[in-house]
Amino acid sequence: MKEILDAIRSADATSADFAALALPESYRAVTVRKDESAMFEGLATCDKDPRKSLHVEEVPLPELGPGEALVAVMASSVNYNSVWSSIFEPLPTFGFLERYGRLSPLTKRHDLPYHVIGSDLAGVVLRTGPGVNVWKAGDEVVAHCLSVELESSDGHNDTMLDPEQRIWGFETNFGGLAEIALVKSNQLMPKPDHLSWEEAAAPGLVNSTAYRQLVSRNGAGMKQGDNVLIWGASGGLGSYATQLALAGGANPVCVVSSEQKAGICRAMGAEAIIDRNAEGYAFWKDEDTQDPREWKRFGQRIRELTGGEDVDIVFEHPGRETFGASVYVTRKGGTIVTCASTSGYKHEYDNRYLWMSLKKIVGSHFANYREAWEANRLVVKGRIHPTLSRTYRLEETGQAAYDVHRNLHQGKVGVLCLAPEEGLGIRDPEFREKHVTAINRFRLPQEG
Repeated sequence: MKEILDAIRSADATSADFAALALPESYRAVTVRKDESAMFEGLATCDKDPRKSLHVEEVPLPELGPGEALVAVMASSVNYNSVWSSIFEPLPTFGFLERYGRLSPLTKRHDLPYHVIGSDLAGVVLRTGPGVNVWKAGDEVVAHCLSVELESSDGHNDTMLDPEQRIWGFETNFGGLAEIALVKSNQLMPKPDHLSWEEAAAPGLVNSTAYRQLVSRNGAGMKQGDNVLIWGASGGLGSYATQLALAGGANPVCVVSSEQKAGICRAMGAEAIIDRNAEGYAFWKDEDTQDPREWKRFGQRIRELTGGEDVDIVFEHPGRETFGASVYVTRKGGTIVTCASTSGYKHEYDNRYLWMSLKKIVGSHFANYREAWEANRLVVKGRIHPTLSRTYRLEETGQAAYDVHRNLHQGKVGVLCLAPEEGLGIRDPEFREKHVTAINRFRLPQEG
């Protein structure tokens, strides 16, 4: 690994130099283990501790197949799917790997008693398999997490509809929380030159997800002037939705849970902000009963911030806790677009407010290659910025996942893999200087 890292840090290494590097037989990776998948049985979700289930261990280098690439991972990040993997919810991921392994002799590689997790990376291509022509050894890249086979016609209009669509590092093996990752070549995108490795690794999954959910015609199709209610507006997903709304001429109504998080939204340029804890919103009277009076109070507060208008779009991801309120406050003919259910999958809402007001609920899951590319292009151009708040070493991934699980973080949490320290990999410092305040925005509250 030292020779690989030396080549990456060298200013003179060529593609031929990278192609000539000897690959190691094994590498360090963050894993969950199949024989431990029942370790949290009987515990409430909040009591399940990723620090107990995530391991950093040496694993064999996987075989490189057609249309694939091996990437030296300089940095990765923790997404909520890594938390789900670590606490074996809603199901242990080994069922995903077993089903994928039955697809072909090549996919059988993924069905192992350990699962290398992680759905983001920034790094350097080491090898490409047969049929890869666009990318070569030495290319600096980021990866999005859509893995597709594209042997069915269903996926050729929108690859997210491919029947063999999977999320890399969650429903496939050899993910990004490791020193080396195996990806399909059509997951690769150019690394933004003005960002460090850890900054470049942060946007991938969440920025692409927010782009499809909010901007794409496959999601809400946001337009200029739209009022957009964004739950968790300073969080991993919401921080990108807030930026996309502002960059697209919409008016984000940012829902946060503290004054510190409200300050971050103001720093991004948002003006309409609701601190749900300070204002005491409680949408559920008890475990089984919602409180429509709180929906109404919430809607009135939104109209105070928008000049009397209801929201055109609700950017939904908390799920059960907020969904009834989301449906209620959306304007007539508006859209509730949902990509997750971090507070519970069984949503309840009053359907009268949906059908009689012609509202739409749209399901949105990650992004296709084109959407991910467009989202990354905005980062390359300095229109959208990383929301990295803290970086951990690979050995500390369990703690990083714990912090995300307990919502102790802001924005995104990064993980250094091969990178020995933060701040490496910046190729365009002049362009970076124009955006350095925005790049570091989520770090400022902790550094101050």
